[in-house]
Amino acid sequence: MPDSSLPKYQIVFLHLAFWAFVLALPFLQQPSPMPPGTPEVPIVQMFTITQFFAIFAFINIPFFYLNSEILIPKILQKKGIWAYFLTAIVLVLGAFFFNSLIREYFFPNQFFPRTGSTFQLLFFLAVSASYRILSNNLKNEKEKKEQETEKLKSELSFLRSQISPHFIFNVLNSIVSLSRRKPEKVEPVVVKLSDLMRYMLYESDDTKVTIERETQYLSAYIELQQLRFGDDIEINFHDNHLDESQSIEPMLLIPFVENAFKHGVGMILNPIINIDLHTENNRLIFEVKNKVNRQFKEVKDSASGIGLANVKRRLELLYPDNHQLTIKDENDFYVIKLVIG
Repeated sequence: MPDSSLPKYQIVFLHLAFWAFVLALPFLQQPSPMPPGTPEVPIVQMFTITQFFAIFAFINIPFFYLNSEILIPKILQKKGIWAYFLTAIVLVLGAFFFNSLIREYFFPNQFFPRTGSTFQLLFFLAVSASYRILSNNLKNEKEKKEQETEKLKSELSFLRSQISPHFIFNVLNSIVSLSRRKPEKVEPVVVKLSDLMRYMLYESDDTKVTIERETQYLSAYIELQQLRFGDDIEINFHDNHLDESQSIEPMLLIPFVENAFKHGVGMILNPIINIDLHTENNRLIFEVKNKVNRQFKEVKDSASGIGLANVKRRLELLYPDNHQLTIKDENDFYVIKLVIG
């Protein structure tokens, strides 16, 4: 009767059902009536319903719970096996003595085999011990999973908290650069940035968002970059054949796009960034390609790579066996492909 994860009313119901079944066993196993004319066989003993319930209910049921609720948690688990063994012997002898008293004073003319009573006590001692140990194991396993879940939530929360400052840092750098080159476009960029920050502040705390909402966020970010670079860079974003009802962890895809704009622009002839997002056979497929300059060795700052390392860890936590991330160089392009599902 393991019950560590069930509501209390279900626990009570299961215990009542268990004891009702056990109490009904002797009556369910009664032999079928003898055919008419069969010679009567002398019966050595006959249990009445009152006698059976009195002996069983007032001895075996309390015996079961004394062992499972007191002896095991308070003696076995705290004082060790030998203390429990000695206490269990005392409990068995006490139950056996009480059983004898009930027989002698309430049913003096009935014969009850002592071996059967002893077997019952030992049987329920073993059953109650097994029940408590199994229940404790299930409870410990549940607590362990809850701790792991809380740890996972805390780590994901921390990783999410890193995304926003990292993103804002990159965008502010973009605005500074834009103010020098194209100051007239700073205002629309700031307006677009406010839309992005609204999503980051009020929607990214959700466990999941629809792929449609995440796509809108990606589109807004790409539009912001288009305002910044204008015709200096070719940007292609395709989001066809999407299952818009599919859900995803918020801000999971943006680090790949950020990375493409950070490393795919500057010191590159005719820079190109291609972004493709679609669903296929219930799988989400996201690919980002940016042109690179093989002859120029980029000097990375201390914050470089935070976004990618962050998203890799989030993928490991959220989709441990349900994603594929490949990062490779293809000719003059740096290619990142993510498949979820």
